[in-house]
Amino acid sequence: MRTLVLLLAAALTATACTTGTDAVVRGAEFRFVSPGGQTTILYDVEDRQEVPEISGDDLMNEGEEIAVSDFVGDVVVINIWGQWCGPCRAEAPELEEIYESRKDEGLTVLGIDVRDPNRTTAQDFVRDTGLTYPSIYDPPGRCLLGLKGYPRSIVPSTIVLDNKHRVAAVFLRAVMAQDLTPTLDALLDER
Repeated sequence: MRTLVLLLAAALTATACTTGTDAVVRGAEFRFVSPGGQTTILYDVEDRQEVPEISGDDLMNEGEEIAVSDFVGDVVVINIWGQWCGPCRAEAPELEEIYESRKDEGLTVLGIDVRDPNRTTAQDFVRDTGLTYPSIYDPPGRCLLGLKGYPRSIVPSTIVLDNKHRVAAVFLRAVMAQDLTPTLDALLDER
């Protein structure tokens, strides 16, 4: 396990070294960089970049599509999760609490369920946990391919978008409400 963590840190560091010391590669579209292997990356307003369209099949309503663009003007918390993932199980109720308490302020939580080959098991987890925020069902994680350089193998991870759907923060680890609250407060105030 330690070897895997060290290899991941080295890969993230190598990615950062190829583009300089910034956490941002200048350009029109988001390209992920993790300077020094950081697991929490916050972007200043002038450094934020738009994400490409992220969309996929609605976990709970097979055949219906969900897209980030469905939430125009909202601050969007994208959480990559799997029902098989212990830290995901711990953070899901916290994300639900944030969603329920702040959705009227213009906050959306959008899950992306990955590596769950059995849709029914993931649906049971959502029902049993009482989650009401939507999730994309995407076992292979294809909807994240447009995020250049984003480490799709890190589950859970969370991407926070501002109300213009530019990346404001990335958490390459499990998050609790207290981790997200300062960032969300600032982003909701920007609206």
